[in-house]
Amino acid sequence: MKRTLWFAGRNLKEMLRDPLSLFFGIVFPIILLLLLSFINRSIPAEAQMTLFEIESLAPGIGVFSLSFIALFTAMLISKDRGSSLILRLYTSPLTGSNFILGYLLPLLPMAAIQLLVCFAASMVIGLPLRSEILLCVAVSLPIAVVNIALGAIFGSCLTEKAVGGVCGALLTNVSAWLSGIWFSLDLVGGAFKTVAYVLPFANAVDACRAAMEGRLQDIWQTLWVVCAWAVGLLAVAIVLFTRKMKAK
Repeated sequence: MKRTLWFAGRNLKEMLRDPLSLFFGIVFPIILLLLLSFINRSIPAEAQMTLFEIESLAPGIGVFSLSFIALFTAMLISKDRGSSLILRLYTSPLTGSNFILGYLLPLLPMAAIQLLVCFAASMVIGLPLRSEILLCVAVSLPIAVVNIALGAIFGSCLTEKAVGGVCGALLTNVSAWLSGIWFSLDLVGGAFKTVAYVLPFANAVDACRAAMEGRLQDIWQTLWVVCAWAVGLLAVAIVLFTRKMKAK
């Protein structure tokens, strides 16, 4: 555990040296939040369009914002793989699980801060201050683990240039379109909805919205899918990183 905490401390210092990525991951979702809120004001009440109302929009944007954590993780790991420090650490007693947990531990607080900033911006727009916001943050942490694990997987396999396209473009778009933030998945239905609910993103949004509305009995109905993906992807990330480490 001491080895993991030491490596986590080192990674935290590396993250603080790259404030631009942190800034982008926080500011871009807020811009989307403001834009969609302005769009919602122009929608007539007769349309009965509630998807962009702040109580529904804020949890969705909060979950979507965590997709940028995957890009940040992948870039950090892919850059580390080519460094002389990480090559020396490969010969240390650190295992693959120590490395992955060392990346995970400092990134989870960053994800929580990112969510709190997003909800704070939502309160400026009109979201009432309520205790359920803290519950939303807690419920959203499993999808943060999913994104960190995905970033670790891609960062272990791809170069620093390649992860920008995969995590920065592909993954964020998959997260956006298959999460039910921009449109109701019930309206699309069919195979699209089925695939969306097999993946963790729409389930995470539904769990966060249930937490925001205080529907405690509905949270676990979808959150368990996210937790299962988080555990599975973390295991895959550890195996892949270990293989790359042994290959080096």
